[in-house]
Amino acid sequence: MSKKTKYSIIIPVFNRKDELKELLESLYNQSYRDFEIIIVDDGSIEQSKKIYDLYKLKFQIQYYFIENSGPAKARNFGVTKSLGDWVIFFDSDCTVPKNYFFEVEKFLNENKIDFYGGPDMADDKFTLLQKSISFSMTSFITTGGIRGGDRSVDKFLPRSYNMGVKKKYFEEVGGFSDMRYGEDLDLSYKLIYAKKKSALIINAKVFHKRRTNLIDFFFQIFNSGKARYLLNQKHKNSKKIFHLFPTIFLILIMFSIIPINMNGFKINELLGLIYLLYFAIIFLSSTFLFKSPIVGFMSIITTIVQFTGYGIGYVVSYIKS
Repeated sequence: MSKKTKYSIIIPVFNRKDELKELLESLYNQSYRDFEIIIVDDGSIEQSKKIYDLYKLKFQIQYYFIENSGPAKARNFGVTKSLGDWVIFFDSDCTVPKNYFFEVEKFLNENKIDFYGGPDMADDKFTLLQKSISFSMTSFITTGGIRGGDRSVDKFLPRSYNMGVKKKYFEEVGGFSDMRYGEDLDLSYKLIYAKKKSALIINAKVFHKRRTNLIDFFFQIFNSGKARYLLNQKHKNSKKIFHLFPTIFLILIMFSIIPINMNGFKINELLGLIYLLYFAIIFLSSTFLFKSPIVGFMSIITTIVQFTGYGIGYVVSYIKS
């Protein structure tokens, strides 16, 4: 029988039963265990009930199968079944280091905040492509440097792959909206505008696999770009100049290809040199981080895909609005 607990972990899952098993195993290995787990199977073709059955005697855990409605509604449904003071969201393609809840508990005991987020990183077991995607998504020299890296209270904007919120405030602002993409940032903005305090818990890290091929990665980022424009329209105070960086990157890379001569000054050649220098920095940084020149080279490709997908998505959303 379920009992009151401090943390309720909400996991929406769609056709990722093997990855769900990895996540549950990482939660089983936690040094701090005052939590319940709520799995919401969002209409999967390959249901996750068998994975739940493996762990139902190891945890305080619940399993629900609902009609496919998207991750936001699945998370909202999970919260309605929760008993914790805090609701914590993990994506099913994440795993959690064993000190995660120890770090969260320590931070919350020392700081009065209302919601938090944590970093994501690559596991040594990730494929070369997963490592390169992780680099592009987390590095300071790519968009990872502009994805809400401010550590101070009231400014950090958590993402739903690693996010904790006091349940009463989650309910107060209406939970996740029906946005298909960008719903986590939308929730963060609603909480910020409701005067709730946020923070980045730098040691509350997760391993995040993300997409496993470049096509899926492109469309994931494309949809993020579309969502960014819509979020800027919905939350007028959220607009930042750096949201335009991927679009500017896309425009300038086109100009670096097209010959442009102004009074003998070849603009495209200058832009080409700047981009070569930037890609060299990416290669060296990623190679040093993962000790693999292959990952370093692939990080250049994933960064180009990342900026291009985001930039095109932003422009498409702007044109359609």
